[in-house]
Amino acid sequence: MYTYSFEKLEVWQLSRQLVRKIYDTTSSFPKDEQFGLTNQLRRASVSVSSNIAEGSGRISNKDKARFIEIAFSSLLEVINQLILANDLSFVDEHELSVFREEINELSNKLNAFHKKLLSN
Repeated sequence: MYTYSFEKLEVWQLSRQLVRKIYDTTSSFPKDEQFGLTNQLRRASVSVSSNIAEGSGRISNKDKARFIEIAFSSLLEVINQLILANDLSFVDEHELSVFREEINELSNKLNAFHKKLLSN
């Protein structure tokens, strides 16, 4: 089976893990949040991995870097929404802290990847 270049990227693999955790976490959110915060969190997390994948298909490093910027922005959206979920008692402090650590690692790797793309 053919493997696409983005599938080999550590940032993409980490973003997939984040999506799985977001889906697991939001499955316990109140049902009346199904079209609110649940949907927003899921879409934002999927956007991170999708933009990494989409950017890998671009020819120039400048274009690839732009999609990494968009992925980073979506990642900030995820952390914002998790903070709101904590404010609303959908996510406890410990869970938020674990997410913060994982998001921090992913954001650092996205930034490093972005710099690498622009330096080549």
